[in-house]
Amino acid sequence: MEKTQSGRSSLMSVNSRIPGFYKLSPAERFKTVVELSGLHESDIANLATADSGMLAIADHMIENVVGTLSIPLGVAANFTVNGRDYLIPMATEEPSVVAAASNMASVARIHGGFRTSSDQPIMISQIQLVGAKDPQAARLRLYERRRELLDLANEQDPLLVKLGGGAKDIEVRIVEGAEKTYVVVHVIVDVRDAMGANAVNTMAEALAPLVAEIGGGRVRLRILSNKADRRLARVRATYDAEALGGPDVVDGIIDAYAFAAADPYRAATHNKGIMNGITAVVLATGNDTRAVEAGAHCHAAASGRYTSLSHYEKDEAGNLVATMEVPMAVGLVGGATKTHPVAQAAVKLLGVKSAQELAEVIVAVGLAQNTGALRALAAEGIQKGHMSLHARNIAVAAGSSADEIEEVVARLRMEGHVRIDKAQAILAEIRGRG
Repeated sequence: MEKTQSGRSSLMSVNSRIPGFYKLSPAERFKTVVELSGLHESDIANLATADSGMLAIADHMIENVVGTLSIPLGVAANFTVNGRDYLIPMATEEPSVVAAASNMASVARIHGGFRTSSDQPIMISQIQLVGAKDPQAARLRLYERRRELLDLANEQDPLLVKLGGGAKDIEVRIVEGAEKTYVVVHVIVDVRDAMGANAVNTMAEALAPLVAEIGGGRVRLRILSNKADRRLARVRATYDAEALGGPDVVDGIIDAYAFAAADPYRAATHNKGIMNGITAVVLATGNDTRAVEAGAHCHAAASGRYTSLSHYEKDEAGNLVATMEVPMAVGLVGGATKTHPVAQAAVKLLGVKSAQELAEVIVAVGLAQNTGALRALAAEGIQKGHMSLHARNIAVAAGSSADEIEEVVARLRMEGHVRIDKAQAILAEIRGRG
């Protein structure tokens, strides 16, 4: 059968119906995908991995595994948080993130580094009751049975209770939908050093029949909320004005912050810069990046208008003072934190002893990364620093060997055009000299 330049058969269309696909081994799945895609095996060989041990672990983590994806993992330096120094693992594909965070951490050290605090690790599980004939009365009946509901919830996880956690309270809300009125029970759970999704979901499932009986309706959803607004982590830092580049740079950073605070179009990108730092540490430690991101962006809109997560001002000496408060649902037990060997190593390197300590370190990185991005915007423009670091990626993408990368990068930076066509032209010139 004829193959096109891409390798795909010119006569074949992909059939994604694969009965029993999940029963196959990763190698068998990969072979099946190659056959059904119409591609040459070499076209997608990089989907597979030669690391059989990691492949076996991955096969137990998610479904239909054929390989693994490696993300660069760097270590941010210079961080002092609450008087303690940390080496912080960050997993990200984006240039300048680790460098910017490390740079701003070194500036923050001048005035003592980052100071943090955090709430207890409280998560909320929601139980949605539909069809109650008397929603207001149902709400009160549920409160009347609070103790019974909490006892049943805690029967689901005696170890969590033994560790000092467990279901601590309930709240009952009336939520007006477009066509129906819902009675929603919030189970408020201290999850200790876990992220907590499994614990609170299990409790909600167990409570569902009793909630339906008491409320006089039918339970639909019973699942955690990622609006982790009872689990906030807070951070502040003072950045020396001269170390940042002088008073005008400080004023520029404050103007950039004020723009984000006032305009959601700018706030989205401003907060993305914060999440560049936060998500990199969350991912490196095997935590749920989507849960943390959902909670953060929801918090940014808590006032009813999407705005900046961070805040910037000047102290009496003219130094830049940065503060931030963000929901941080992360853990040290369960999930990929305990199954992925790189995540395990990252947690050991970080040396944190509790989920709260991890949360506080993470928000410090987010604030440092945000400050670094704003400083670049205020002082030199984001592209100069970002594209300078991006030049290495471009050199590799152009096909540079290990011996050629540094010269290609230097030429790209000197010429000021960090593009793949320029890198290819420089590479051709270098090789022509040989």
